[in-house]
Amino acid sequence: METVVQTVWSRSKLLVKCGIIGIILLVLQIPTYQVEKLIEEREGRQKEAIAEVSSKWAGRQNLVGPVLVVPFWQSKRDTSAQVKREQHLAYFLPDELTIQSTVTPQEKYRGIYKVLLYSSQVNLQGRFHALSPERLGIAPEDMLWSEAFVRMSISDNKGLNDEVRLKLGDSTATLAPYEKTDGTSDGLYTPVSLTAAQANNLTFSSSLSFNGSEELLFTPIAKSTTVTLSSTWPHPSFTGNSLPQTTTIKDSGFSATWKSMAHKQNFPQQWKDDSYHLGATDSASPLSASAFGADLFVPVGSYQKIMRSIKYSLLFLLLTFAAFFLIEMSNQKSAHPFHYGLIGLALVLFYTLLLSFSEYIGFNPSYAIASLATIALLGWFVKDILHSGKLAVLLSFILLLLYGYVFTILQLQDYSLLLGSIGLFLTLAVIMRFSKKFQW
Repeated sequence: METVVQTVWSRSKLLVKCGIIGIILLVLQIPTYQVEKLIEEREGRQKEAIAEVSSKWAGRQNLVGPVLVVPFWQSKRDTSAQVKREQHLAYFLPDELTIQSTVTPQEKYRGIYKVLLYSSQVNLQGRFHALSPERLGIAPEDMLWSEAFVRMSISDNKGLNDEVRLKLGDSTATLAPYEKTDGTSDGLYTPVSLTAAQANNLTFSSSLSFNGSEELLFTPIAKSTTVTLSSTWPHPSFTGNSLPQTTTIKDSGFSATWKSMAHKQNFPQQWKDDSYHLGATDSASPLSASAFGADLFVPVGSYQKIMRSIKYSLLFLLLTFAAFFLIEMSNQKSAHPFHYGLIGLALVLFYTLLLSFSEYIGFNPSYAIASLATIALLGWFVKDILHSGKLAVLLSFILLLLYGYVFTILQLQDYSLLLGSIGLFLTLAVIMRFSKKFQW
């Protein structure tokens, strides 16, 4: 009877050990999950730091304008059949608009967190051709040209570094905050006194200097809008409604040019009253929705890379345990399941080391330090467990390959699936090759 029990145990102990190792893998998902939450917490603190610095500097910017606004009289019969005249507003967009903008990136720090900001110098010029109030059903004599004004808008007025001056025709005026009827501010404006003759073929130009963070957009309000944007930042992400027609991206910076025509827009060149909203912050407005520009893109940050790397933690644990198990079985050595648990904890602590160092020296050096420290620790540990320096070196080499494999996947984002599939296939082939030595 004892011989039968020993025979059954000798044949099933391999299966039992594999089951215990599987349970250890599942239990190790608990500390792995806690590390994920820690990464999310640290990333949240970074976002809070960025939001705090940006709120004091300026937020994302979208430039809209200039737009010519002319009051007019409109007759209306009331309930007593008497005719009353009410004042309304007619909006006219320019026919030509050319914008040249230079963006200078600036790096600020809030504690250990780096925040990317920018300063922009914008020069714009354009022209209003013959205005046609008749198309809006407005009689020429009802137009109040002497009470006209020009409106411009940027998303965050706090970012303006200087007064905004607009040259309109032969006169120059300074723009001031435009207050709506409810007392809130909605961009900038300046009154201009015109005649019907002056309103035709009216030229304008202006220079703006303002701060912003992350994104800079321009709204193409003219029949023909040309925007040229250049910067010393080498990592642009072109955003908005359309991509630039031409781009040049180098290590020294980038430049891009957009050209937008009226037939691409879903708003008219003139309208009455509140049919359309000029506010740069109104994302629901057709004007703001047509904006385009660039985001000063920061390449995948440390927290994002660490979060991506920890997604491979289960695979990494599984491959490491499989390698250790194959080495153990192939060389007729025996390790306690508790040792597997300690090895797993060391592999999980790799991510805390990576997170801690990356906040100070960046992802790549931190990955090298954390992986080499983990490999050295496990090599020393396995040497004493298996009483073999040769096997310890073999496992260390396998770990080095695994860490290098994961690092390569993280760097080659576009090819991560392909590389991952090939790596798993080769790993399975190796496991199948060594598993042939095992006898049930």
